Amino acid sequence: MSQTGRIMTSGSERALSEAYDTALLDLDGVVYAGGEAIDHAVDALAEARDGGMHLAYVTNNALRTPDAVAEHLTELGVPAEAGDVITSAQAVARLMSDQLPQGARVLLIGGEGLRVALVERGLVPVESADDDPAAVVQGYGGPDLTWSRFAEASYAVARGVPWFASNTDLTIPSGRGIAPGNGAAVEVVRIATGAEPQVAGKPLPPMHRETVLRTGAKKPLVVGDRLDTDIEGAFNGKVDSLLVLTGVTDGAQLLAARPEHRPTYVDADLRGLLTGQPEMKGADGRFGCGGWTASVRDGEFALDGDGEALDGLRALCAAAWSHAGDGACELDAAKVLERLGL
Repeated sequence: MSQTGRIMTSGSERALSEAYDTALLDLDGVVYAGGEAIDHAVDALAEARDGGMHLAYVTNNALRTPDAVAEHLTELGVPAEAGDVITSAQAVARLMSDQLPQGARVLLIGGEGLRVALVERGLVPVESADDDPAAVVQGYGGPDLTWSRFAEASYAVARGVPWFASNTDLTIPSGRGIAPGNGAAVEVVRIATGAEPQVAGKPLPPMHRETVLRTGAKKPLVVGDRLDTDIEGAFNGKVDSLLVLTGVTDGAQLLAARPEHRPTYVDADLRGLLTGQPEMKGADGRFGCGGWTASVRDGEFALDGDGEALDGLRALCAAAWSHAGDGACELDAAKVLERLGL
């Protein structure tokens, strides 16, 4: 089924870890949350890796270096090396190096991860708009990034200096809740200058390009928890995706997903890598999965049957996406999701 015409999740007789050579895993909300490993993640990833699947960790967070991310993963029980980690800092640095000469000065508004990525591509980070930068780049710099840094970016961008951003995620998860992300900082400079940056991170093609170049994946599977970055990134890259429900996306958001936000597969957590996926059946507006059948009747969801909650959700996705076509389903799903305990 083409991505543009997806109206239901796909089935797989083989375990996903066998059907795909590389898992391109998001981190926050997929592998860990608040710095701690998500339930079942460590064991599931170990089994997938032992079975021959290559694991790569793909993050829009430009603050930490690949070495730091790999060290954190290893401490959590997920052995990783720096080469297994791909960041939006690396993607934006390559995007810039394709347009700037070697040794070009770049006004850096961000943290160590972005600094290391720029140097890797032969670019020279500078601190001031008065240092004659050839470009400006913004990446998440942590909660202590000062307002004066946004002012420096604004001064340079207002003069016409090319502007780049690692990513535009408006929020970022933290141990205390949801905090402003790099996208919020980008908005500050946009408001001050009226300019628009070139963006590299998920869901845009530069990030997918960087990931494929660094992993050598032939048949990758994107694994994530966010529809607007992970799943849309897979859509833009024309590769399959697995949405896990351990992060920010809930059942109602999944049912309302637009075509570019509809994953190939849905599962509760990373154990979904180790199993096949049930086949969907559909006829005359009724969609079945496991013991459930879902449809839209008189402008409302109808859910009949019994069985695993995830199968019910998959059946509801088919009913919702078929009903919405190329748009977003706006039907109220509260009652049927409550019945599933989701």
